[in-house]
Amino acid sequence: MNKVAVFRHQLFKVSEPFITQQAEQYRKYTPLYLGRSRFGEAPLGSCSLTLSDLPGQRRISRKIWQVLTRDPRPYLYILEENRPILIHAHFGVEAVYALPLARKLRVPLVTTFHGFDATLSARNLLTSRSPSWINYALLRDQLAQRGDVFLCVSDFIRQRVLQLGFPEERTHVHYIGIDTDSIFPLKQNDEGLEVLHVARLVEKKGTEYLIRAFSMITSLYTDAVLVIVGDGPLRNSLESLSETLGIKEKVHFRGAKSHEYVMSAMRRAAMLVLPSVTANSGDAEGLGMVILEAAALGKPIIGTQHGGIPEAIIDSQTGFLVKERDVYTLADRMKFLLSNEHERNAMGEKARSFCKERFNIHQQTNKLEAIYDQVLR
Repeated sequence: MNKVAVFRHQLFKVSEPFITQQAEQYRKYTPLYLGRSRFGEAPLGSCSLTLSDLPGQRRISRKIWQVLTRDPRPYLYILEENRPILIHAHFGVEAVYALPLARKLRVPLVTTFHGFDATLSARNLLTSRSPSWINYALLRDQLAQRGDVFLCVSDFIRQRVLQLGFPEERTHVHYIGIDTDSIFPLKQNDEGLEVLHVARLVEKKGTEYLIRAFSMITSLYTDAVLVIVGDGPLRNSLESLSETLGIKEKVHFRGAKSHEYVMSAMRRAAMLVLPSVTANSGDAEGLGMVILEAAALGKPIIGTQHGGIPEAIIDSQTGFLVKERDVYTLADRMKFLLSNEHERNAMGEKARSFCKERFNIHQQTNKLEAIYDQVLR
């Protein structure tokens, strides 16, 4: 069996369905999920191995040792009967840890860069107090020299990765994509006047600017609500901001939810808004998979001229692009979509067509397996 070790320290996180969605589309290969711990449910019928599965009382100490040193031996132990022919690490941080393992197994290492791993400053990585992030900052050059292929979720991320010194000939754009064939929009009259925002509540996602912009239009649309799905360190301050602006009853914080919940919320929404900004740490958006999901559901999207977002939105056709932190234009674009149902629906249809053409996961995974084929020759 042609097993590919899909490597992520924290497996099956609710905020990262794109990792398993890609791997479950393999046709020529079989995914073997490998990491430190499981943070959610594995796909039905799949195989996953983690350092938490290590036997004996020394399990915790061996796990800590591996985090600090990148020693591949604990992974070699749990892989004894499941040897992969290739490792695909998601995020550069993971790749630095997968590299010694790939060397011991004598298999190629493919790395996908998603966002912060290409944009976060070295200073922030080194001062993070995270051993994994610190090792990544210190050993990134080694990864650039010894890794086999580097995939980037957008051209924006590729440019950032090249600036970090990764080799141009081995660094490529590869959109993960989504399963547009299995996502169907609701009838247009089933949607409500809900503005949806799906994001981890951190500076990069620009949630503050969305709340401020929404407060400028609430008096015009008594039935409109802002639904925020996601959690994070800024939640309390964002809830306080909603109260200060006098729109507490119109801003619904739902917290972190399952992917199924998110898709259901999108079907009801009139639009998705993701006004991401460049954080003080340098962190920026790789692409925003939630944009593709909304597009597949026939929803117009408002995003910012930021990171990889412009690669997923055609301005004034599938949605709107505004400048970072421009609350006035953001409010104006939301007002336009709420006031013009025909244009809103037309944009949503174009968004779905664009998504099917450029981001179909079946086509993209075929391309990924062709990359595996090439690196295994």
